[in-house]
Amino acid sequence: MKIIPVILSGGAGTRLWPVSRKAYPKPFMQLADGKTLAELTFDRALEIATEDEVVTVTSRDYYFLCKDIYKKNSRCDIEKQTFLLEPTGRNTAPAIALAALKIQQSHGDDAIMIIMPSDHLIKDSASFNSAVTEAAELAGQGYLTTFGIYPTAPETGYGYIKAGEKLNSQAAVIEQFVEKPSLEVAKSYLASGDYSWNSGMFAFQVGSLLKAMQETAEDVLNESRNCFASTDTQNNQIEFELSQFMQLPDISIDYAVMEKAEKRAVVDSRFDWNDIGSWNAMASLSDSDDSGNRIEGKAITVDSQNCYIRAGDRLVATVGVSDLMVVDTTDAVLIAHKDKSQGVKDVVQFLKAKDHEAAVYHKTVHRPWGSYTILEDEDDCKVKRLVVKPGQVLSLQLHHKRSEHWTVVSGTAKVRVGDDEFMLEANKSVYIPVETLHRLENPTDTDIALIEVQCGSYFGEDDIERFEDIYGRIDDKQASS
Repeated sequence: MKIIPVILSGGAGTRLWPVSRKAYPKPFMQLADGKTLAELTFDRALEIATEDEVVTVTSRDYYFLCKDIYKKNSRCDIEKQTFLLEPTGRNTAPAIALAALKIQQSHGDDAIMIIMPSDHLIKDSASFNSAVTEAAELAGQGYLTTFGIYPTAPETGYGYIKAGEKLNSQAAVIEQFVEKPSLEVAKSYLASGDYSWNSGMFAFQVGSLLKAMQETAEDVLNESRNCFASTDTQNNQIEFELSQFMQLPDISIDYAVMEKAEKRAVVDSRFDWNDIGSWNAMASLSDSDDSGNRIEGKAITVDSQNCYIRAGDRLVATVGVSDLMVVDTTDAVLIAHKDKSQGVKDVVQFLKAKDHEAAVYHKTVHRPWGSYTILEDEDDCKVKRLVVKPGQVLSLQLHHKRSEHWTVVSGTAKVRVGDDEFMLEANKSVYIPVETLHRLENPTDTDIALIEVQCGSYFGEDDIERFEDIYGRIDDKQASS
């Protein structure tokens, strides 16, 4: 039996703002141990993959982040990893359909897909692997199989699955999918013992899934086939064209297939599981002190109880408060009552409505070539610190509304300004006038760092006209440098 894990990586993670933002969402935020959810998910995927092959469905914006994270795993052969790059989000049904078509192309109808969202935290790998084995066996028999998490509390934030006739000691047919219930209903589900939390993880035999989609979601499957057929799918990096991709219905796999299909099963999964959907969930991962405070980073609490504090570079102090969440980053601070953690998403909606950059970007923004950190942002200038990774190249570009000054802090950069090309060493500077072609490259085997000072009338990232770009961003005005 061939098992191919499929990681769904993306999402805005608005309830975990200000750490999770659109340009750097929840799967990529660091946990207390320094690892990311995306890294831990890939580690789990490699453990169950029969040939160390994983398919990742993500956006082009997150492609390079995923690759860099995956390379941290010593078992990772990056050439074996397949990336399906969505130009925009269209929910889980199209993402899973496209992954199924790719796996069918490479491995045939009998391959087993294990669908794994990248923002789940699972620590008990032995129990997880055991559940995968059971789910894969059922999938091989044609069951569309989901992992039902054993409920430990009457949660109202999760969907539920009602189990029907037993298939064996660990699995049953699915009798019903239920939407997020009220507290009283959730308590009755818990007491009955017939319900589990809907984890959003699945095991599908490729042929069985495509057959079920033909019966329950023909429009999703047909548009997915059209999108797949119009794309070059022979490479490991498959990028779908926007206009074709937008024809795909925006619908989840639950609504499109699982709630309608006939042959469905749920595996009773007893491994620990946390989808970290709020700061309360994040807080639960940290140990508490004698006053019930949970602290990450540098913080002092005086006469404070039951608070969660995630400090950034600054010292955070609380005095005489209780039941608060305090999350500090370089450009934003969240202070909320613990009972209102779900309301954080409303802050993000407000920022989006005001077109505020804090809804999308951090002060440090990650790019395919490295990263930049905004040091100052005023009406008359913008100052950044750029770090360019070895062998990487910024796009050949020009700006219409600003000039730039580059000063190399460390390393040696290869610079083009107009028709001139030269090496720029540490403590040396260059001026790039408005409307002048320019490019920066790191031809060395170590990082280079430089300070970029922008002067002019406008400093938006859309004031970039690209002429050459090795990362395929010629038409993307939202991607910086």
